[in-house]
Amino acid sequence: MKSKGIVGYKEGKRSAARVVRAFVVYPEEKGVFFMKKLLAFGPLFIILAAFLWSLDGLLRVSLYSLPPIVVVFWEHFIGFLILLPVLLPKWKEVASIKPRVWGAFAWVTVLSSILGTVLYTAALGKVNFIQFSVVVLLQQTQPLFVVLFGRLILKERIEKAFWPLLAVALVGAYLVSFPAGWVNAATGAGTAIAALMAVGAAFSWGSSTAFSRYALVRLPSLVVTGLRFGLASILGIALVIVMGYQQQVAGITASQFWMLVAIALSTGMVALVIYYYGLKRTPARVSAICELTWPLSAVALDYVYFHKTLTATQWIGAFLLMASIWRVSRMAKKAAMGSSNTRLTNLL
Repeated sequence: MKSKGIVGYKEGKRSAARVVRAFVVYPEEKGVFFMKKLLAFGPLFIILAAFLWSLDGLLRVSLYSLPPIVVVFWEHFIGFLILLPVLLPKWKEVASIKPRVWGAFAWVTVLSSILGTVLYTAALGKVNFIQFSVVVLLQQTQPLFVVLFGRLILKERIEKAFWPLLAVALVGAYLVSFPAGWVNAATGAGTAIAALMAVGAAFSWGSSTAFSRYALVRLPSLVVTGLRFGLASILGIALVIVMGYQQQVAGITASQFWMLVAIALSTGMVALVIYYYGLKRTPARVSAICELTWPLSAVALDYVYFHKTLTATQWIGAFLLMASIWRVSRMAKKAAMGSSNTRLTNLL
């Protein structure tokens, strides 16, 4: 009978030989070996998605002349058309979706795709009152609402450490928004409205997380994204008609259209798919750190593109905000992994 040491030694030699063969004996296999390792490294995809989301703000700022609901309708409609070839072969699965899952899609569409994106786009349009990077930093409060909404709706337990972290995050958000420590009478109203819009977007996206989780368990991520974009297109055009923006929808310029296509192909649909791909291959504690690429790259882009930087007070606020959000996001993902889908089934 062979000892474990001898077996392990021989197995190690065989593994080493395979690596050497891939890189030395058969150079043509080197690229395949490298690509397989790269595709299996989830954090890289989360970082890439986070960077694309920071670019999203720059693209949206250039569309400030359009009503936010018009931008939201076009970006979702374009994304839906792109994903339609993926949805058609899955039509039988789509047709068999239960009403409870459609209920989850409806909530995600209203809260995340419509309300959250409209508020975020509107906040970015107020660059005269608030910095681009500040809007992104305030949007990072989303995990706070994930935890609060999970407790309110899903009855998930909140750790005692959450409440002091919430207080620290609020102080950080205030310092980021109002670095002087008080509201400027001339611009304070506009800044406060823009800040509330950014936090409102975080609330909308955070509160829809549970319903997104419910839908993702039952359907592939591409199908979920396609259906979400399709429902958002229907609701978006309905709101456009109600609000009387038909002329603005039909009258977008060629440059605005291609900018909307760029949003759909990079920071919108594609970034979401990349993020889901990386999230499935990355531990929660690691993904929380990788997602910090979003606000950090937004600060860098704000400096390069708008020639603006954070003040010393805002840097302190940003540190307090991101440190507390990083810890809370780990709590939120831990709760998400441990939560029962039965709670969502009963809810819907």
